[in-house]
Amino acid sequence: MLTKEKIDRINELARKSKIECLTPEEKEEQAVLRKEYLGKFREHFKGHLESIHFVDEDCVEKDKEKN
Repeated sequence: MLTKEKIDRINELARKSKIECLTPEEKEEQAVLRKEYLGKFREHFKGHLESIHFVDEDCVEKDKEKN
């Protein structure tokens, strides 16, 4: 994931944008940080999805009967 400093900066820019307009430089920084955050989030989420294993309930019941 992103560093705490980058996440804090994303939040700081989001709060500031609700109160006042961001400068063009801040808007670009915000876009870059958001893109990086979403990329890392998707990467992490994909890893979780790939680690999921589906189990057929019939196989589980048969395995319990054997034991």
